[in-house]
Amino acid sequence: MIVCWSVKGGSGTTVVASTIALMRAAESQRGALLVDLAGDVPAVLGLAESLGPGINDWFANCDHESRMTLQSIAIQATANLQIITRGSKQLDANTNFSELYAALKTFDLPIIVDAGCGLPSPDLLAHASSSLLVTRPCYLSLRRAAQLSVSPTGIVLINEAGRALGKHDVEAVIGAPVVAEISFDAAIARAIDAGLLASRIPTIMSKQLAAVA
Repeated sequence: MIVCWSVKGGSGTTVVASTIALMRAAESQRGALLVDLAGDVPAVLGLAESLGPGINDWFANCDHESRMTLQSIAIQATANLQIITRGSKQLDANTNFSELYAALKTFDLPIIVDAGCGLPSPDLLAHASSSLLVTRPCYLSLRRAAQLSVSPTGIVLINEAGRALGKHDVEAVIGAPVVAEISFDAAIARAIDAGLLASRIPTIMSKQLAAVA
């Protein structure tokens, strides 16, 4: 399970998580599953907003006897990629992510989680094979990342022209290796704005995320 997260909004976490999921889905005969804890995956993939139950609704039903299965709320986003949306409920402090992981294993698929902004649950990170912090070389982002009690297994760095900070600065502050660098490119923004990411991943994204997908 790959968990993508950030410490500051607008870092590109959902785009990175969605792209990795699309790439894994294309490579796997079984497809892949993308779990949306942040809420923006349908928009990034160019899908209509789902009005049905999502992962937060699953969590909200504490009665295991009547709880819906995760398979029943998964949506087919592409021929090979399923997604579970965030849903309408709000998570609380007692959310059991170990329980979620046990349920996700029943899919027997590569799983990618968009955990959004903020440090993910330790239980979620404990079950992740890869924990990817998505960040820009931004002083404010790195200032927040430096205060974390948990380090990611790797960093996906979204490079922007004109920044004073670079890869080595980011690695030194966060204490983890940069495993992928994505160059800011207008083609990526155009693909997302046009709702085409699911059907045509920009070449620059697929090449630069190949090492972590």
